[in-house]
Amino acid sequence: MANTQALCTSFKAEILRGEHQLGAATLVSRTSLTAPTTDTIKAALFLASATINAATTAYSTTGEVTGTNYTAGGVTVTNATTPTTSGTTAIWTPSASFAWTTVTLATAFDCVEVYNSTQSNKAISVHTFGSQTVTAANFTLTMPANDASNALVRIA
Repeated sequence: MANTQALCTSFKAEILRGEHQLGAATLVSRTSLTAPTTDTIKAALFLASATINAATTAYSTTGEVTGTNYTAGGVTVTNATTPTTSGTTAIWTPSASFAWTTVTLATAFDCVEVYNSTQSNKAISVHTFGSQTVTAANFTLTMPANDASNALVRIA
């Protein structure tokens, strides 16, 4: 099995239903006329042997890395960048890198799942990278530019 980078298919339908609040809460609810709160977005690392892909609908610990100073569920994403558009593409990138401090992750991992913990751990996207192991060191995934070619989430 292998992890595959993708915007999760379930997320595409969920954004049309208004189930996710990425970035700074700027919209007004149609039913209560109060500003919504920003959802808590998280990022979890997965083993190279896992199967995380477009069909992933929610975060699960199945296939997630384990190790010293790594907490199941991953890290909370700094979610302060408001989604926007660039040309005909809708874009969103978290406002800070994903960082794990002084971790030991001895089994190879190659993927991060971004998910919405406020909304029943619904999956947003899967991002792959070269297989890694870490021994008593910091591990950081640097966020790309928030533009139509590079944003972490792009809907064209």
